[in-house]
Amino acid sequence: MNTTEEYFAHYEAIASLSGRMLAAAREGEWSDLKVMQGTYRELIDQLKDVDHRSELDETARARKLDLVKKILADDAAIRDLSSPSLARLSALFTVNSPARVLKKMIGLR
Repeated sequence: MNTTEEYFAHYEAIASLSGRMLAAAREGEWSDLKVMQGTYRELIDQLKDVDHRSELDETARARKLDLVKKILADDAAIRDLSSPSLARLSALFTVNSPARVLKKMIGLR
């Protein structure tokens, strides 16, 4: 890839797929999600090979950051849906200090 638009097309393809994966997880379509994960991995592997030779301007950097944030948010939501116990534990750590959570888990006061 050698143009900025091709570069962003790759990020947008990943963001689009992550959105479809999140929708599948929300619907409980785990087999569909598993199939999409293979394509997702391929796109991520291809991203590692993307060679964008020019520097991104401020607008392009902001665009890239927005896409990466969306991808990461979708990924986190998928993990929360696929592992509800981990999501509950994560919520505990967010609300309480880690030490307090661990004490609570082992029955200390």
